[in-house]
Amino acid sequence: MYEELFEASKTQEEALTRLCKVVRALRGPGGCPWDRAQTHETMIRPMVEEAYEVVEAIETGNMENLNEELGDVLLQVVMHSHICEDEGLFDLRSVIDNIAEKMIRRHPHVFAENLEIQTKNPDLSIDNVLDLWENIKRTEKAETSVNQRMSEIPRHLPALLRADKIQAKAAKVGFDWADVSGAFDKTEEEIAEVKEAYQKNEGHARLKEEVGDLLFAVVNIARFLEIDPEDALNAASRKFHSRFTYIEETAREQGNRLEDMTLAQMDVLWDEAKLKEKTK
Repeated sequence: MYEELFEASKTQEEALTRLCKVVRALRGPGGCPWDRAQTHETMIRPMVEEAYEVVEAIETGNMENLNEELGDVLLQVVMHSHICEDEGLFDLRSVIDNIAEKMIRRHPHVFAENLEIQTKNPDLSIDNVLDLWENIKRTEKAETSVNQRMSEIPRHLPALLRADKIQAKAAKVGFDWADVSGAFDKTEEEIAEVKEAYQKNEGHARLKEEVGDLLFAVVNIARFLEIDPEDALNAASRKFHSRFTYIEETAREQGNRLEDMTLAQMDVLWDEAKLKEKTK
């Protein structure tokens, strides 16, 4: 019944067709109960998780794993498209054509001849291209306000990344510090406000608000320094994990349990871990 699905594809087109047929079989009559029960809503978390697993594979340089994880993301796209096809909304062909047409429209400096338009400067820099992309995007979406552009930033983005994008939108129209010194001063101000809210026992809601303001201010510093705040925090988390692993493993080798050690004793091992990092 499914003999053709077990044959290796010879072209990219055949491979995509094969995957679509696999999904159709899984969601069709006699298919998998789990796959048949999936909806857009139930697949939100898997879509997010698969995207992060792609990032993990890229950061670790594991190309075999990247191959697999990209396939998992592609499966999500095909599944969502198939659900919409079943509902009579659109299909995978429409999804692919739409993104192809969008890329053509937003790269007039590449496809100018075919679009029958002229570009003033075919040798654009990366910054020029990004500005061109944003201008075309605003025209397509009929964006008339900065507020509208901010509202279109997905709420489900990682908080640091979303904050960075919101700040960048405001900076585009001049609502920004003259230089990073303003961001440093604002961060110091927010630290003081967190301390004040804590010392005055103003309650959890107030503390939450002030900590949020502090994090937002730190993102501003990162933006001025051209540092991705998400990458920076992930790197800090990895560093902490590595050092704490050293503390735990060294303590175990010495016959100690972390639960029985003082903070001062653990700090000694922490400093050893830092020193080993510098000597590598």
